[in-house]
Amino acid sequence: MADPSTCADALGILRRHAIDIPPRALALLESGEGETLKPGDPRLPAIETRFVATPQLALEAAAEVARGAGLRPFILGDAIEGEARDVARTLAGIALQVARRGQPVAAPCVLLSGGETTVTVRGRGRGGRNVEFLLALAIAIHGEAGIHAIAGDTDGVDGQEEIAGALLTPDTLARAWAQGLKPRERLDDNDGHGFFEALGDAVITGPTLTNVNDFRAIVIAGRDPAAGGSDGASRRN
Repeated sequence: MADPSTCADALGILRRHAIDIPPRALALLESGEGETLKPGDPRLPAIETRFVATPQLALEAAAEVARGAGLRPFILGDAIEGEARDVARTLAGIALQVARRGQPVAAPCVLLSGGETTVTVRGRGRGGRNVEFLLALAIAIHGEAGIHAIAGDTDGVDGQEEIAGALLTPDTLARAWAQGLKPRERLDDNDGHGFFEALGDAVITGPTLTNVNDFRAIVIAGRDPAAGGSDGASRRN
């Protein structure tokens, strides 16, 4: 594929931000030997490029699985970005609207989304984008009955851990409190992996040998009117 950027562009970024790279990589950029094909290159017409896996294809495949399980899939987007905890609050609002009002889609359903969020690290915990998202989602949903979720990196590695992501259930917060875990403190410490590992809810797949960004699924099974809200959980940190 044609690439209009140049080695000189890359060197400019490295110098502007005072980034050190290995000597061999620096030599490759300075020599120009690392240049890519540029628009108009006569070799391009002979190249055929095919995408065999994409975030959208992953979401569509998940949607088919959902239909087979009797769930209505609702794809929110394959390129959702932003702070993981901010995205979690937004999707929590949508999930709660579905659970309580049947909008914009009626339960039972699954909200699917992809893309890659970011985490501004302020704590000392262990956590990647997906477990940070799920922990923030758990706090925002606060044990709402009938809402389950999974989030993971499709290559099997969330952050720098050999953990793909984690699971969220309506009793996640209650189980955490029973173990003496404080969800808000763990989120402030960016310790999503530590939090979900303690609950036995980490998802470990091993390397998948492909990467189509992150995958998130929020299942809304429906609400039992007799159950009330938040599974009876009190407001705690």
